[in-house]
Amino acid sequence: MPKRNLTYHEQKEADYTLQLRQLLSEMPPYAKDYFRAVEQKTSAKTRVSYAYDLQVFFHFLLEVNPTLFDKSMKEISLKDIDMLASNDIEEYQEYLKYYEAENGEQKNGASSIARKISSLRSFFDYFYKKEILTKNVAMQVDMPKQHEKAIIRLEPDEVAIMLDNIENYEKQLTGKKKDFFLKTKIRDIAIITLFLGTGIRVSECVGLDITDVNFRENSIRIIRKGGKESILYFGTEVEKALLDYIEGPRVMVAMQAVSGDENALFFSLQKKRISVHAVENLVEKYAKEFVPQKKITPHKLRSTFGTSLYQETGDIYLVADVLGHSDVGTTKKHYAAIEDQNRRRAASAIKLREKR
Repeated sequence: MPKRNLTYHEQKEADYTLQLRQLLSEMPPYAKDYFRAVEQKTSAKTRVSYAYDLQVFFHFLLEVNPTLFDKSMKEISLKDIDMLASNDIEEYQEYLKYYEAENGEQKNGASSIARKISSLRSFFDYFYKKEILTKNVAMQVDMPKQHEKAIIRLEPDEVAIMLDNIENYEKQLTGKKKDFFLKTKIRDIAIITLFLGTGIRVSECVGLDITDVNFRENSIRIIRKGGKESILYFGTEVEKALLDYIEGPRVMVAMQAVSGDENALFFSLQKKRISVHAVENLVEKYAKEFVPQKKITPHKLRSTFGTSLYQETGDIYLVADVLGHSDVGTTKKHYAAIEDQNRRRAASAIKLREKR
């Protein structure tokens, strides 16, 4: 029986699993117990992020803790961990702002530091609940204060400006630049229209196969974070952009596709499944050209969709569901400013008396 090709998501899961296995081979043996315990409630990608965070912590201990100077990372014992105090974690927080790593200097803002401390809390909590550690000193340290970031998104007129300009961009180009643009124009319009019309994540977008698109129902099947399958529906503008691409340039590219990538919806110029990095680059390229006053990424296009959907429906639960937020609180947190604007409009909408 011929070997079945892995789907994009299966391949990514396998890649992350192998990556985690390599990271764990460099860490103390008890780290494997922790990662086995969190496997059922985390994705392989999340576990790899946890592993990188813990490696930074172990490197910190070897670098600054005098009792560990003569040890390797694998030799750091749980007894060593249990000797730490809350001020050691506070020192680690300070260390995270700037440190030297094998791949050069590393700087972390409040949100990155908070994520690393959160990973550490989970790690400590596992062994504390197992009564292997006598205390969870990571929980005794306050998380860094994070400032709310304003939602950066495109206004309706900016969406129109961006799409109109991409459609006519070749008029501004000549020679090789024009030839290069025309090779990807219809694909790029389809990708950007898909972001703006469905709020899809960039990882979900690159993972799409041609068989995930259903024009009978105008829907796409996507794999959410954690491997959950979901269906997103799209309107006529997205339908047209996808059909232009699927019935146009994709036909020839798919016939010449790299083995294993034949079913990908979106291809790179190398005729293989387009990468997250390539999609990020193309979005930022067009945004820089046509809406230079804003730093627009695929995630900002997702925010543009979420904002438009909320303004049209006023239904925060619908927005949370379509965007794939597991906690509606996350959605409320992001769109609180819009809710406040709506309340302000409501206050001025009611007239108690006619002006005299």
